[in-house]
Amino acid sequence: MPPSATIRVLSVDDHPLLRDGIATLIDHQPDMTMVAQASTGREAIDEYRRHRPDVTLMDVRLPDMSGIDALVAIRAEFPDARVVMLTTFEGDAEIERALAAGARGYLLKTMPPDDLAESVRQVHAGRRKIPSDVAAHLAEHMGEERLTAREIDVLIQVAAGGRNREIGEMLGISEETVKVHVKHIMEKLGASDRTEAVTIALRRGIIQL
Repeated sequence: MPPSATIRVLSVDDHPLLRDGIATLIDHQPDMTMVAQASTGREAIDEYRRHRPDVTLMDVRLPDMSGIDALVAIRAEFPDARVVMLTTFEGDAEIERALAAGARGYLLKTMPPDDLAESVRQVHAGRRKIPSDVAAHLAEHMGEERLTAREIDVLIQVAAGGRNREIGEMLGISEETVKVHVKHIMEKLGASDRTEAVTIALRRGIIQL
């Protein structure tokens, strides 16, 4: 097979064992080669600049910045970059952010190795790859009213254990305004109390701790 037909892959994950596993999988494919690996978002950006891979497999959760932020940075410099988010997390809000940022796919780390390899081929060929279970999870919340940026700020403070007055002081708004935001948050998420609202938001990837 001529070199031009080889799909050049960059793997980004902060877990060495998983990176090694992906590298082994990729290098065992007759039409692929692992050109570089990175363990942080900043390393990913540097390695992308250095190697210009055909497909990048990017972990969503990285120690220095989110994989989605790294994706945004890469695509700002290289608009044609084909980046696939690889994660253990099925939160619909996170999937939406990744796709809106230009991800070519959103794959779960639990998928069979052969499916991952085939996904790399499909993305390299110009197609998007979103497994049916991930697409179904995304569709489940389609059309629902989204939390505003301010409501997310409030919810993050609620998750940190802040009381209404403390949250108001932190965000420069009144205690009554915080109460209104919390009420709207619970309505939008279908939560019965603050704790459930935080639990739902974490599960869906709306906030992270």
